[in-house]
Amino acid sequence: MKTSGCIFCRVAAHEAPAKILFEDERCIVFQDSSPKAPVHLLVIPRKHITSLNDNLDEDKELLGHMMTVVGRMAREQGIDGTGYRTVINTNAEAGQSVFHLHIHILGGRILRWPPG
Repeated sequence: MKTSGCIFCRVAAHEAPAKILFEDERCIVFQDSSPKAPVHLLVIPRKHITSLNDNLDEDKELLGHMMTVVGRMAREQGIDGTGYRTVINTNAEAGQSVFHLHIHILGGRILRWPPG
């Protein structure tokens, strides 16, 4: 399902540029255009879900699949052994700037908490 004007829907439809590393019928993974770590990937569902608040019972399998893809991408990027962070920002005050659910995968350096 495509939502007009959503940049991530456009990426998933190959209508906007992105360095795509993985895709299947349910989700797509691409490099963040403004990386905060040497490895900074985004995992997005092809289905437009505005935020984590907006997922439905019918999305359980999709969300689980996305988490499996996170692990696969961490292995492929070579950060599974050293460690990586996953982040889902929900709504503007938490830092969500694109209102299409996405999981950040960050790694490739020591990541401090809280981020700074």
